[in-house]
Amino acid sequence: MTDDARRVPLLMGLLFGLTGLGSASAAIVLPVLGRDLGIDVGHASWTISLYALMLAVATPVYGRVSDLVGIRLPLLVGVCLMSLGALLAAAAPTYGVLLGARVLQGAGAAAIPTLAVAAVTHRYDGVVRAVALGRLAGVTAALSSIGPLVGGVVADAFGWRTVLALPVLGLLVLPFVWRALTSEGTGATLDILGAVLVGATAAGLVLLVQSPSTGVGVALAGLVLLVAGVPVVALHVRRRPHGFLPRSVAGNATVVRSAVAAATVPSAWFGLLIAVPAVLVGDGWRTWQVGLLLVPPAVLSLVAPRYAGRLLDHLGPARTLAVAAALAGFALLLASVSTAYVAPVPIVVAVACVTTAYGLGQPAMTAAVAGAVPVAVRGAALGIATLVFMVGASVGSAAVGGIGDAIGIPGALAVLAGLPALALLILLPSLSSHPGRNPVVTDLDPHEVPGG
Repeated sequence: MTDDARRVPLLMGLLFGLTGLGSASAAIVLPVLGRDLGIDVGHASWTISLYALMLAVATPVYGRVSDLVGIRLPLLVGVCLMSLGALLAAAAPTYGVLLGARVLQGAGAAAIPTLAVAAVTHRYDGVVRAVALGRLAGVTAALSSIGPLVGGVVADAFGWRTVLALPVLGLLVLPFVWRALTSEGTGATLDILGAVLVGATAAGLVLLVQSPSTGVGVALAGLVLLVAGVPVVALHVRRRPHGFLPRSVAGNATVVRSAVAAATVPSAWFGLLIAVPAVLVGDGWRTWQVGLLLVPPAVLSLVAPRYAGRLLDHLGPARTLAVAAALAGFALLLASVSTAYVAPVPIVVAVACVTTAYGLGQPAMTAAVAGAVPVAVRGAALGIATLVFMVGASVGSAAVGGIGDAIGIPGALAVLAGLPALALLILLPSLSSHPGRNPVVTDLDPHEVPGG
């Protein structure tokens, strides 16, 4: 392998990992942040929910923009927006300014998952491409896995504002990959209206879930967006069948089942990202101690993908998704009990289970979706599936932040455990078929998915 094929994936992995730091490290400091700004954890968790929501909605948009104008310009815009949002969040004098900054940061960070993979895929072929994608995924997982520890240590030494500023490091990486980025597009069209409609509908769901911590007004706004958004999106899909949400994707039962079921896994992971620091810091733990506690289970994010391919090949995507959902449900139930008694060891086990579930669930979703649609719409299908996947993350943090404010964090985790159980019911039609050998796994890297 050439030096270029080592250097570019490494640097892209660093950029990709910074998007993970934007949630993992920030979640660690929510209790401290909340105290300084005079808000509770329920309100503070909006900084994670909105970041994840913007990451979900904007990720496929950047993918379509890169088809239109190439990778270089949208990646530049994304990294600059992410950095600007991080700086504004770090300097935010009020809670309202902080929320706006996190929305901006998420809108920028969304460029990186899709475009980092696209840049590597465009630049290399064959075995070199496969190795390069593996290197990118490995660096991303490694950096994301130490996010809680980095956030805890930095917060303890320099304060929570420095933690929120960490993604600005992306500006230092960008110049070293600039020449590796293509500036040529394919002339694809961009359905902005479709993206806005889907984003507003997803936002309605998140607002509704988190409304117990913010009042009736937010609940009504979420309900209106959700109830009005679903039929409007359906109408837009009929009128523009090849737009942001292609009809062939929205009407594909396997794609819908796989994406919705897989979304329950990041909902569990992001729920624990909010719950664990809130409970432990509330019990007197330092932020660095919480980060250190979460390192062992986070290391599993480096190991789980190595076995995901084998499990996919043996069980098939649907059964692997079912395993991931079952693990996530068990993790939430265990976390519900262990946070009620502030028991560190069971908490670590719960986080380890959900981390493993994440490492299995995303590649399984990718394989299921990619194998269910024609090559012509595979990119769009994966983009929409990733959107649903990340909306699940936003719902998870919103549920703990919102419902937890009303019934307590252990109760919120118990309620959230119902989503993986629902995923198993959704997957039943797919589970009844013979698993066979997945025809896509052999030519699609498990990590080759936006937001991976």
